[in-house]
Amino acid sequence: MTVRFYEEVEDSLLKFAVIIARTEGKYVFCKHKSRETLEVPGGHREEGETILAAAKRELYEETGALDYRIEPVCVYSATSDPDGEETFGMLYYAEVEAFEKELHSEIEKIVIMEECPERWTYPEIQPKLLAEAKRRGLYAGS
Repeated sequence: MTVRFYEEVEDSLLKFAVIIARTEGKYVFCKHKSRETLEVPGGHREEGETILAAAKRELYEETGALDYRIEPVCVYSATSDPDGEETFGMLYYAEVEAFEKELHSEIEKIVIMEECPERWTYPEIQPKLLAEAKRRGLYAGS
């Protein structure tokens, strides 16, 4: 899997929104009901939705975030093979102040951790997204 980073691309190419979320200096990860691994919040952009609206929707659906500050980090792309087509997404960073008490989605629970998980749902993509956000100085976490 090849992951590349861009400052911008044409809006219509952005298919995914992924959000590195932190609260009280720790990461916010999601555990999907049908998986045993952890992931950062994110998902597909819906028809007619702005990419920021997609990020806010996914952050709420997957973490229950109610009060937060969100900002764009950069555009990323993922390509599964050398001749494959790039799939583009927007990477965001969010500082979450308050969560809803209960989740109402496919997410079983959120896990708040100081370190990154050992078992990722998307190990070839998401650790690289966190590393890029850190490289850009968006948070002081590990």
